[in-house]
Amino acid sequence: MITDVNVNLSRWPFRRLPYDEPAQLVRKLRNSEVTSAWAGSFDGLLHKDIAAVNQRLVEDCQTFGDGLLLPVGSVNPTLPAWQDDLRRCHEKHGMKVIRLHPNYHGYSLDDPRFAELLDLSEERKLVVQIALKMEDERTHHPLMQVKTVDPSPLADQLKQRPQLKMILLNSLRTLRGASLVNLANAGNVSFEISMLEGIGGVEKILETIPVEKLLFGSHFPFFYLESSLLKMQESELGNFRSKAILFENAARIVAEE
Repeated sequence: MITDVNVNLSRWPFRRLPYDEPAQLVRKLRNSEVTSAWAGSFDGLLHKDIAAVNQRLVEDCQTFGDGLLLPVGSVNPTLPAWQDDLRRCHEKHGMKVIRLHPNYHGYSLDDPRFAELLDLSEERKLVVQIALKMEDERTHHPLMQVKTVDPSPLADQLKQRPQLKMILLNSLRTLRGASLVNLANAGNVSFEISMLEGIGGVEKILETIPVEKLLFGSHFPFFYLESSLLKMQESELGNFRSKAILFENAARIVAEE
C-alpha cells in the first residue's frame, strides 16, 4: 500500500509531460502499487477561474480515478472571493485537502490573507498543502522566474494554530538543518520526499525529523514516479518506518477527528 500525497493532473504550462493524460497517469500509479494519490491540478498555478479548475479536477478524479485519486483543491487568496473557493472545496466537493502555490500567486507567508486562509482551514479541519517550489530555478522559462517560497514565517503561524494540519511539498531541497528542525517542532506539519536528494536520503532525514512527520510524495508526473520509489528502496528503514512513510502517516492526517 502506497499513498502518494503529491500528484498533479492536467498539463504543466510550459511543456508536455509523460503521463499528463489522466487515464495514463492512473494506470501508471496502479502499476506501481500506489493505492491512493492526492491529486491537485497544474491549472491551479496560473488560471484565474479557480472554481472551474477545482470542478474539472473533481470530474477527472471521478471519471478516471476509480477511487484512487483524492482531489486536492487549489485556493488563491489574492483573487476576489477566494473564501468562496475554499468553501466550495469543503462543502460542495467534500475535499479534505487544499493546495497552495504562494510563489505563483504572488504572496508571502506573512501576508494577512494567508493568515486568514489558515484560520478558515483550521475551522473546517482542512489539511493545507504548501508547495515551496515546483521546479529547479535553473529550468524556469526566462519570462517566468519564480522564487522559492520563504518558509520562515510558518513556525509562528503553526504555533498560533495547534489544530491546523499542514504538509510542505517539494520542500526538502530547501529546508535543512536547524530550520527544518525548528519548523518540525512548531506544530502539526509534515514533509514529503519528492525533492529529497542524496544516497540513503530518507534514512538520513529521519536523523533530523521523526518518522511520523515524513510522507511519501513523488511530484508525479513532473518527476518520474520511480524516483521516489527508489528513495524508499535504497534506505534501510525497516517495516515499521516504511509503512509509516508509505501510507500510515497520510491516513492519520486525513482521518476524521
